[in-house]
Amino acid sequence: MIRYAKPRDVDEALALLGEASWKILAGGTDFYPALGNRPLTDNVLDINALDDLRGIAETETHLVIGARTTWADVTKHRLPPSFDMLKQSAREVGSPQIQNVATIAGNLCNASPAADGVPPLLVLDAEVELRSLSGSRVLPLSGFILGNRRIASRPDEMVTAILVPKASLGGTSSFQKLGARRYLVISIAMAAARVVTDAHGRIETAVIAVGACSAVAQRLAGLETVLVGLRSATEIESAVMAAPLDELSPIDDVRGTADYRRAAAREIAVRAILGALGLGEAEAAA
Repeated sequence: MIRYAKPRDVDEALALLGEASWKILAGGTDFYPALGNRPLTDNVLDINALDDLRGIAETETHLVIGARTTWADVTKHRLPPSFDMLKQSAREVGSPQIQNVATIAGNLCNASPAADGVPPLLVLDAEVELRSLSGSRVLPLSGFILGNRRIASRPDEMVTAILVPKASLGGTSSFQKLGARRYLVISIAMAAARVVTDAHGRIETAVIAVGACSAVAQRLAGLETVLVGLRSATEIESAVMAAPLDELSPIDDVRGTADYRRAAAREIAVRAILGALGLGEAEAAA
């Protein structure tokens, strides 16, 4: 018999996870479409009553985003400019109706190569907090998402928060997405960039991640290195176009060829970097 449970606190949810196998239901925007025409065969653990897991808080070392925090919550919260890229990506997650219920943790746990929230959170050096009856652990986001639809959580664990180190809050940021149309579309390629500049406008630190061009969104460490010291749009564009981008491994699919994705990744990386520097046409976050 299939079970349905809606725990009222995190401890109750963890107790249930410790005794049986469950599918966790939060926003449900991916949960139900993934079933298609198949009947439900898994126990369902509905965590929508766990109010402690919703909201954004601050500790001495981190900004803590609760697992049930929605994309609409992110856009409304007052955050530093380094979060502009996350707010911009939040506005790209489906329609406003979806943004009001879809959760950040759900976007990560779904582990789609085209998950809009992953590149900005990689750029912010985000970590994922997991809890079980036996305790809690924290994984870097790059170690949490293992591949297409694969994550590093155990059956008895649930994601309770995304942690952003305050050391990663400097600079300004931008997010760019390419799809077959402007809205309500799965990414062909996307890029997030955060830059810190010196008093002369030269790049001191650049952090860039590209999604939908590999099984898991990737940081572009080689490109980040060559951007240091650059200032003009021309210099930056030349550096991006010449960089090898070996971290990417795009595939051919119905949305685009591998070659098109690789070329698109360069173009939107340029736009994201220039947007972060205020040199492009990237839309500013509210």
